[in-house]
Amino acid sequence: MDSRQIARSRPWLAVGQEIADLLGRIDADAFARLVQAFDDPDQRWFFSGQGRSGLVAQMGAMRFMHLGRAVHFVGEASAPSIRKGDALLIISGSGETPVSTGFARIAKAEGAKVVTLTHQPAGTLAGIADVTLHVPVEKSQQFGGSLFEQSCLILLDSIVLFMAQQIPGAHRLMLHRHTNLQ
Repeated sequence: MDSRQIARSRPWLAVGQEIADLLGRIDADAFARLVQAFDDPDQRWFFSGQGRSGLVAQMGAMRFMHLGRAVHFVGEASAPSIRKGDALLIISGSGETPVSTGFARIAKAEGAKVVTLTHQPAGTLAGIADVTLHVPVEKSQQFGGSLFEQSCLILLDSIVLFMAQQIPGAHRLMLHRHTNLQ
């Protein structure tokens, strides 16, 4: 069965195959640099992205919070100002979103580290960032930028998995930090 037939008869397999293919093209050294950016457990992190990338950034921020990290989402009413020694993670497919590049410039001016996940490694945002992970989206049968966003979430989850494996009882701690106001 070719990919078009799979997409029609079993679209979940087509989506899964696209994600697997993309993740297979992630540069392992660049991913290691991204993981290393999170080495300091006391560093404050700010996550940002616009549109659906912003939703992925929010999910990523929550997962890091579950590990006990000090994490904020840019734009939330309770988010403090970014300062020297902090770090900002921005998800931007285009790497050119004016709000995101503006946030990156502000963070750099304050002395914060900037990290980005983008499919444009030569874009403006990558030029500002200290660490860039290229998410190599080439083409997709999926709607809009779904492949980029799905892959970014899996990459962030992979970092969380790696970090959790270094923390004794991480799963128990995550359950304790999970919302109980439901």
